[in-house]
Amino acid sequence: MTADAISSRTVLSSADIDRALTRIAYEILEANKGPEDLVLMGIPRRGYPLARRLAAKIAAAAPGVDPAAITGQLDVTMFRDDLARRPTRPPYATRVPVTGIDDKVVVLVDDVLYSGRTIRSALDALVDLGRPRIVRLAVLVDRGHRELPIRADHVGKNLPTSSLEQVRVRLAETDSAAPGEAATDEVVIEGTA
Repeated sequence: MTADAISSRTVLSSADIDRALTRIAYEILEANKGPEDLVLMGIPRRGYPLARRLAAKIAAAAPGVDPAAITGQLDVTMFRDDLARRPTRPPYATRVPVTGIDDKVVVLVDDVLYSGRTIRSALDALVDLGRPRIVRLAVLVDRGHRELPIRADHVGKNLPTSSLEQVRVRLAETDSAAPGEAATDEVVIEGTA
């Protein structure tokens, strides 16, 4: 292996991700004292499918909950403070559940919490849509290295990393597999060896 070869290790398998999401769903229900007034807003790209999975798990635990009715998507592209420095990506549609977010308990859902800048952008985007009673944050992975005073209320896995490493979340809904292979879920840390 050369000095700049990329090493890769899987830290969460598909089963690990499923268990983490089940735990987070129960934590959300417990913190909210049930499913009343709950709205899950996923941040594209991977936060939205995670929010949909969490909503399905909440509906399984709390009969009468319609997962589609409590799930939305919150695009933060135009609220980012690093638009001039990062490659642009096309905005995703923001989808608010029919009940809206006013006076609701909104749980922002994202795949990885790193610097906190995406969540700051999400908070800015959220106030443009309404006034939630409470805003909470659920993430699959918290890797530390915060630049802003933001913390997650619900975390699938705390993953100490070097700032030189990359955390890659791959989900069946968003990340295509190689031809002939089934798409799978995993969290991988990549870095130079």
